[in-house]
Amino acid sequence: MDRFATIDVGTNTVLLLVAERRPAPAAPGERFAFTPVVERAEITRLGRGVDRSGRLEERAIRDTVEVVARYAAEARALGARGIACVATSAARDAANGADFFEAARAAAGLTPEVIPGDEEARLVWASAWKDFGGGAAGGLAVLDVGGGSTELCLGSGASPAARRSLQIGAVRLTERVAPPDPPGPAAAAALRRGAAEALRGAAELLPAGRAPAGRMVGVAGTVTTLAAVERELAVYEAGVVHGLELSLSTLSALYDRLAGLTVAERQRLPGMEPKRADVIVGGCAIVIEAMRLLGFDRLTVSDRGVRWGLLYDRFSDD
Repeated sequence: MDRFATIDVGTNTVLLLVAERRPAPAAPGERFAFTPVVERAEITRLGRGVDRSGRLEERAIRDTVEVVARYAAEARALGARGIACVATSAARDAANGADFFEAARAAAGLTPEVIPGDEEARLVWASAWKDFGGGAAGGLAVLDVGGGSTELCLGSGASPAARRSLQIGAVRLTERVAPPDPPGPAAAAALRRGAAEALRGAAELLPAGRAPAGRMVGVAGTVTTLAAVERELAVYEAGVVHGLELSLSTLSALYDRLAGLTVAERQRLPGMEPKRADVIVGGCAIVIEAMRLLGFDRLTVSDRGVRWGLLYDRFSDD
């Protein structure tokens, strides 16, 4: 048994992956393949209020550290030989990020490694390319909508040809616009405008302003939640969501529907993670505007992301 674990501490969610590594003689150029043993996700919203105050709230630190400690203990109990833990947007933006790292070290026996947006994009790409890159004529465009940042990558190989990390995410955009409950048409339009403006910095990824060919892959909780709601999954099923295609027209109709509901009404929708209901409209706005910017009318959903890219990066070889 050869097991390894990764923990991804995001602005909104903390994710755990424990996977078993086995020889992969049938995979050209690869020594090992990974099979998931446990995957978990819990919303702690470490980054709530960071865009406004520049600091992590004490309760957010406490809630997040509690989850990281629990995840680390579970990974060790499952026999993980190594644990890699990274922290992204909220932790790298906050003036008091050291408070979180010190608390995590004391409670979990590990210190999350802060990774810059460029590295976050690279890890997301590694995960998406492993699953969807082989048969993608014309390459991939990969979109990762997080709580505090959004990563966009383009390319046609194991490493992205271009990548950008933008200071906009489902939590950050929602806090900036502060929509009423329900948002209604005016706030829905404001969220779309805010998303489009923030994403404009990624337009330079396009050669001569032209949209890329190939496939667009969407990663992280916003996209998987939208897929689960569209499919009305009473219980989340990664096997149903991973690889599912969503059209721009479907997402636009879903956006209008979600923007017309209160947070409480969204929480009751089949497929909705209740703690994500207050920021899902903002997250959906970013997905739609990213698709429009890059010229894609369909999106392939990935249930994987940083935690899987980190696993491949750190534990694919001894």
